[in-house]
Amino acid sequence: MADAKQIIAHRVAQELQDGYVVNLGIGLPTLVANYVPEGIDISLQSENGIIGMGGVSEPHEIDKNVVNSGGVNVNVNPGATFFDSATSFGIIRGGHVDMTVLGALQVDQEGNIASHIIPGKMAPGMGGAMDLVVGAKKVIVAMTHTNKGAAKLFEKISLPATALKAVDMIVTEMGVIEVDPEKGFVLKELAPGVTIEQIQAATEAPLVIEGEIVEMVMPPEWKAEFE
Repeated sequence: MADAKQIIAHRVAQELQDGYVVNLGIGLPTLVANYVPEGIDISLQSENGIIGMGGVSEPHEIDKNVVNSGGVNVNVNPGATFFDSATSFGIIRGGHVDMTVLGALQVDQEGNIASHIIPGKMAPGMGGAMDLVVGAKKVIVAMTHTNKGAAKLFEKISLPATALKAVDMIVTEMGVIEVDPEKGFVLKELAPGVTIEQIQAATEAPLVIEGEIVEMVMPPEWKAEFE
């Protein structure tokens, strides 16, 4: 059975368009690269200085000099480009990244995101998140809907903000939510077997329901597991 992370990553991948330059955050967002739709050609960007990044290296493929921003050894595709960090952040801040996908600790109905400080724990810092969420043309948060039952979607974030009014879309294993600057959380899709009542109960902010709520896209073999 597909787990929550696979379901989320597959759905996020449906937002990719041919020719996009895309930044995938560490953790769950990296799985999006496994589900790029057929016929879609994207360039993966890593903020430490790569465009044209491939997948995680197998043990026999490792080049210790080639790592992504999380320090993981990766492959690169033919035509990949390497550059310094200053150039990389110039690309990000200059609006040349079409889409960034990252996780979050909290998101609120204004599109504010908290993603870099975990109370009571040492954290390595925000990485490039602060730049990416304001520099990318589209910002998608890919995360599980709750943290062991505790809400992640709020009327107002309580943790320190990574960025304000930056999130465009949230994809969880329960559904797809668009962030409207006027309306707040607009529910667009539900995962198979999930009801509006269930996703609202797991969300600490009102969900706006407009028109038909469609079913989240997933492979037929995964969908059959919910029937």
